[in-house]
Amino acid sequence: MATLFEQQISFNQVLGLKFTGHGANGPTLRFEMRPELVGHHLYGRLHGGVISATLDAMGGLAVMWAIAEKHADEAALQVMHRFAKLGTIDLRVDYLRPGLGKHFVAQGEVMRLGGRVGTTQMRLLNDEGTLISTAAAAYIVS
Repeated sequence: MATLFEQQISFNQVLGLKFTGHGANGPTLRFEMRPELVGHHLYGRLHGGVISATLDAMGGLAVMWAIAEKHADEAALQVMHRFAKLGTIDLRVDYLRPGLGKHFVAQGEVMRLGGRVGTTQMRLLNDEGTLISTAAAAYIVS
């Protein structure tokens, strides 16, 4: 799944998203701060669109992970086919602090995975562990 997420979704490559593991609450991502991601040139802050896109990708990955776990008895190709139906329905982002840091870590948790819709909560932290932003989203899964 990491290969699919990192290498086959081109926009994730643009953002520099890297899968770093899966904890008790869900998968995590990391990306390095780069000049191309700056939204405020005077302060070097992370662009709000990068934050939003990262949290959306994080929620999508969390749902993909939950789908894979739910259908672990199916062949990998069948599970991959389920991923093709995944799409964002709704995304709400709360920007809590300026996006300052050397790198950022995104965490995502599936709150509910239904037959048609999955809901998630996500967080973005900087390299010091400071909470930068939170998000909640809904994804179509069928």
